[in-house]
Amino acid sequence: MPARPARPTGVAADASVTDPATVNPADDTRTRLVQTMSRALQQRGYHGIGLAELLASAGAPKGVLYHHFPGGKQALAVAAIDATAAHIHRSLDRLTEEQAPPLPVLAGWLQMAQAQLERSDYERGCPLATVALESTAADVALRDALARAFDGIRTRLARLLQRAGVSEGRAIGLAALVVSSYEGALIQARVARSGAPMAAAAETLLALLKHELPAAAARPDPKATP
Repeated sequence: MPARPARPTGVAADASVTDPATVNPADDTRTRLVQTMSRALQQRGYHGIGLAELLASAGAPKGVLYHHFPGGKQALAVAAIDATAAHIHRSLDRLTEEQAPPLPVLAGWLQMAQAQLERSDYERGCPLATVALESTAADVALRDALARAFDGIRTRLARLLQRAGVSEGRAIGLAALVVSSYEGALIQARVARSGAPMAAAAETLLALLKHELPAAAARPDPKATP
């Protein structure tokens, strides 16, 4: 496996929790509801937890839920998806602005996702993929939120690759491949209760990307640990 970066990349290290810098102390009940739903989506999916259990876990009465989210459970789930996506999007925006080399960034992202899954005893997957797999045509709001989230991740990954010298059209395709590989490997690792599918996918994906990047951008990050 590629070397792990010395500092965390910040990309989805724990995408189920909103960035603490964005939490408004005067509105922690709403934040607590969103975070509780995010964890539920990550571990059990949208249909895997009932509203009463969700509210008990958040320590919030039903009236508070409808005060913040008039659309009820689905509106809360959309807010949780949006919060997860926003956290990932901010991290990728920052890395692009810093002109971080893409290979160490992606290696760190994949390795942290695998480590998080292993620490949770293969219970904490990606909330985006979990909800996407169980959604139906009737779940329009959920699917719209998921589509926005995935589109934002692909767009930012493509931008990261373009900054490294990859052409726009190729970067768009590679970004789609990265997201598909990440989500597919995470699902396989979770059901197999083994990190092997993620490790194999990461190794192959990074080797492929190394050949796609200009020579300078494909060099290892000097800050990475051996």
